[in-house]
Amino acid sequence: MSSPDPGTDSADARDRAADRLRIELAVDAAGVGSFDWDLVTRRLRWDDRLLAMFGYRRAEFDGTIDAFVDRLHPGDRDRVLDAMRAAIGTVGGYEAEFRVVLPDGSTRWVQARGRALGDEGGTATRLLGVGYDTTSPREGEARLTRVIEAMKAAFFSLDPHWRFTYLNAEAERVLAMGRDDALGGVLWELFPAALGSEFEERYRRAVACGEEQVFEAWYPAPLESWFEVRAWPTPDGLSVSFLDITERRAAEDRAVRTAARLALIAEVSALLSDQPVEGWTEEEAVQRVCEAVVPLLGDWVIASLVDEDGRMRDVGSWHVDPDLRRPVARYATLRLGALQSHAPVLRALASGQLRSVDDVGAVVGPMLPPGEVSDVFWSLAPRTAVTMPLAARGRTLGALSIYRSADRAPADAQDASTARDIADRLALALDNNRLYDQQRRLSEGLQRSLLTAPPQPDHAQIVVRYQPAARVAQVGGDWYDAFLQPSGATMLVIGDVVGHDTEAAAAMGQLRGMLRGIAYREGVGPAAVLTDLDAAMEGLATGAMATAVIAQVEQTRGERSAGLTRLRWSNAGHPPPLVIHHDGRIEELAGPRAELMLGVDPTVHRTEHVVTVRRGATLLLYTDGLVEDRDLPLDEGMARLKAVLAELAAESLDDLCDAVIERLRPQGLQDDVALVAIRLDSQDRPRPVDAGPRRLPPGIAPD
Repeated sequence: MSSPDPGTDSADARDRAADRLRIELAVDAAGVGSFDWDLVTRRLRWDDRLLAMFGYRRAEFDGTIDAFVDRLHPGDRDRVLDAMRAAIGTVGGYEAEFRVVLPDGSTRWVQARGRALGDEGGTATRLLGVGYDTTSPREGEARLTRVIEAMKAAFFSLDPHWRFTYLNAEAERVLAMGRDDALGGVLWELFPAALGSEFEERYRRAVACGEEQVFEAWYPAPLESWFEVRAWPTPDGLSVSFLDITERRAAEDRAVRTAARLALIAEVSALLSDQPVEGWTEEEAVQRVCEAVVPLLGDWVIASLVDEDGRMRDVGSWHVDPDLRRPVARYATLRLGALQSHAPVLRALASGQLRSVDDVGAVVGPMLPPGEVSDVFWSLAPRTAVTMPLAARGRTLGALSIYRSADRAPADAQDASTARDIADRLALALDNNRLYDQQRRLSEGLQRSLLTAPPQPDHAQIVVRYQPAARVAQVGGDWYDAFLQPSGATMLVIGDVVGHDTEAAAAMGQLRGMLRGIAYREGVGPAAVLTDLDAAMEGLATGAMATAVIAQVEQTRGERSAGLTRLRWSNAGHPPPLVIHHDGRIEELAGPRAELMLGVDPTVHRTEHVVTVRRGATLLLYTDGLVEDRDLPLDEGMARLKAVLAELAAESLDDLCDAVIERLRPQGLQDDVALVAIRLDSQDRPRPVDAGPRRLPPGIAPD
């Protein structure tokens, strides 16, 4: 049998030494100290690292378990000794984390792990283990805990089974639940309202998808709050932070509602300011307001007006639900005849004060007779209502009643204030419109009183039209005239005094009267009339300026036999007359150059032009409001007028004149418009029926 190779033993020894060195280096790097407690001799051995951890010098350490116990924090002592006894009693493992109180009073955290070794009889004889300093991680955790506890946001964590493992002080406050009650409890059991809500959906999505979820949601009683929630998955389950944003949401809602109220007031103001331009009726304006206030101020609305004779009628209604708009309209048709004198709407009208009704069914329902009106009322299911009188300048013009259903809170002070504001604006607009109509009727009546009905000579029909501006309730300066000279020649005049006021109307009356006086004599033509009128304006110091066209319709016996008529005309700065010839051709009667208007230079030379037309032709004179305005350039207006005349040349003269105004100014006139037209019927046939009866001034002989 050969002896071992000395070289091999030497190599094994070096390997074992290297392994020990590596272990020692690893232990040094990890900062791990070791202990060995001989349970038979009661001798405790610590290495230098463990001695330093406990604040001992080698000479101070007496090698007993008492030295270990002396350094244990009193709060951890019993727990640690129990763990050691359990390891010794079971010859098993030992693990504990505890605080060490150093001689200077500072505290250090130590994590210890070990194992008991037993003899052949199963009795523990030694406890071996290691310890390492966990103060820094513990301090980090403590700092983190302090931060989390000091957070204004609530925070909690859940394990994979949805059990609470931690919640901070703010979470305790917001959730109204202490840690002792929450820790270990299942989320869905402690907060059952979260089941089936966005909370459950988002929490489960965060866990399933591994993605952070950020959302806002409402939690009902007992919390009854809005929360801004951030939930993110962790290796240990789910972490959740959240803020109670109920006040913020309420403030945002108030801001949104305030902005919506202001927008509604602006919308109604713009709507009512457009009313005269658009030419709406009172009923149309009220209906548009009804449509505007729903649904912001209520679920449905009815508006009433008081006529000038004191009779009240419902003129507008609307419902947020399209299916209920017809029932609301039907109720508005029936209710006034069924209501009693103490009904809220009638009391609001009588008092001029806003009326709030907390239970419409209890107040209004009993006064409605059985039948359709009661059935329709209950089908609308109103709960609360606010009724505002429409009052302006000391007059009550109607009422606005806004209703809400049971699933909606009653109108608050801001809602009522907004409704009051809208009612006041509507009332003022209605009152302005009525005053405007009165002024317009007065102005138009005065204007028309200055314009006489035209004569109707034989085999010639004369039609006149005067339309005041839609926006201006004032007397204007547009005028027309038609009369016969002593010779029987027909004179047609169209004119426009500069200005839109009573001075312009007065000047128009003067000029019209002077022109008639100048023209009613034998042998005077259009150019001479304009020349003499210009001189009279200068001599009488009228201070007016005006444009005008005079057309003289005359005929010799030879022309009559040939079916012809002469049109002699002169123009003082006015838009050119138009002739619709018998064959439908449109001719513009314009001279080689424009001539000055009246009232500028009385010495200017006026020219006269003549055109011969075949009977069946139509001559049209008009003011510039028909063909020119800020939205209608003159060239475009003239082109449109010619197109309309060409299209409708075969229509009766009345229909033609009406159509001209309607086609060219469909949105309402921004300036006065006056027309005078003559249609020259064939003289070899009976007078057309649509020309009406022949009307001639006294002293004028028939043809």
